[in-house]
Amino acid sequence: MPRLGSAQGWGAAAGRWGCRLLALLLLLVPGPGGASEITFELPDNAKQCFYEDIAQGTKCTLEFQVITGGHYDVDCRLEDPDGNVLYKEMKKQYDSFTFTASKNGTYKFCFSNEFSTFTHKTVYFDFQVGEDPPLFPSENRVSALTQMESACVSIHEALKSVIDYQTHFRLREAQGRSRAEDLNTRVAYWSVGEALILLVVSIGQVFLLKSFFSDKRTTTTRVGS
Repeated sequence: MPRLGSAQGWGAAAGRWGCRLLALLLLLVPGPGGASEITFELPDNAKQCFYEDIAQGTKCTLEFQVITGGHYDVDCRLEDPDGNVLYKEMKKQYDSFTFTASKNGTYKFCFSNEFSTFTHKTVYFDFQVGEDPPLFPSENRVSALTQMESACVSIHEALKSVIDYQTHFRLREAQGRSRAEDLNTRVAYWSVGEALILLVVSIGQVFLLKSFFSDKRTTTTRVGS
């Protein structure tokens, strides 16, 4: 017959695993707060706009970063439904902007690469609308959160932080890989150019040395009196 301590230990372990599974499932289930996370190609001399319907009083956050292309910069502009400019930055590599919608309607944010004549860019942005709902709503509750519920909330927040860190590290890795590939291409072209210059100089030296040791015969003509 199992001891009480052993049963309690198994129960605590099952509770911890159940709490982790619950937090993971709740993290994967989308809530009312929407989020748009997109990576797209922005050609040279091009402009790309996105639209989002937002209710008044909703807190929103726009975060973007240029992953590849040129000097890793882009123009960004955010407008409200009346066309008023809420945010405008020129040639930014990355930035984040938080605002609260002052009115209902369609908000527009655009990324422009019109200042670039031949370099296309890869841009990542994350547009968050609203806030995530709480794991355990406070309405219809007469007691405080239990220890398991508090642990689930902590795990949920930790998992959200992990996802954010993973996203930023993936972006940094993609940007670093792009720069490394660009540097590798430049080194390869430079090596080929140096090899061609060395070949031309070597051939020139061979012909120059050959001209020093060539036997040149001179002919003289006597003029009789």
